[in-house]
Amino acid sequence: MGKASDWDKSHNIYCLLDAHYTDKIVFGVIANFLRESKITKALTDKTIVYESHVRQFWSSARYEEKEKMIYSVVRKKDENGQDVDLEIKFNVGDLRRALELGGSDNDPTVIPEPLCKGLWCKMGFTGHLNGKMRKTMFRHPYKFMIHCVVHALSHRKGAYDETSDYIMNIITCLVLNRPYNVSKAIFEYLVENVRARSTKYIMYLRFIMMMIVDLVKDIQKDNDDVLGLRNMTADTLCRLAKGPEPRVKRMIC
Repeated sequence: MGKASDWDKSHNIYCLLDAHYTDKIVFGVIANFLRESKITKALTDKTIVYESHVRQFWSSARYEEKEKMIYSVVRKKDENGQDVDLEIKFNVGDLRRALELGGSDNDPTVIPEPLCKGLWCKMGFTGHLNGKMRKTMFRHPYKFMIHCVVHALSHRKGAYDETSDYIMNIITCLVLNRPYNVSKAIFEYLVENVRARSTKYIMYLRFIMMMIVDLVKDIQKDNDDVLGLRNMTADTLCRLAKGPEPRVKRMIC
């Protein structure tokens, strides 16, 4: 198969939060806020994704309910230069540590809907509260925030203009500085993909590679195996800054 011919390369990409780029337009304040947030590594880590390792991981991944662990196999070279299969395993705590998400298992994953919708009105939302939540319906800084979280943390490929419930919850907790179990949300969708034995596309490419590198320090890295993702660029920032700006009294968060 060609390089990720069945994947969406805009899925699980890293976000551009560098002041050099964001401070030139309307995203300076919100980019600084995200740089100081607990999800900054998950948003910005530029781990290089090696296609064969991620494919190998998903082809052999399994979930053990009793242990709450994802098990899989990755291939590496031994001291004789021979390919060997190495078993790896991780749980939600390992994921939390590797992505530096902080928090604890006791943090919530469900936020009251009225709280979310009330906050979104303060963020300049111009749509119908019982309709779909689209990033284009918010003030530009929050549009940028939603864009980052959806592309970097969402488990879905495609539909990047629309937010799912848990992404809405993550945004709400970020803005209000409330605890949210981001690592558990990500881990549960990883488990869902393992159980579904999905082969349509590989989920969380960057996060899986981060876990592999964390667990196997000397994993083989071949430049011909690099998967080029459609990561955020300065052109992306310029496109997000275009369009009319809803009127609100002041920024929050």
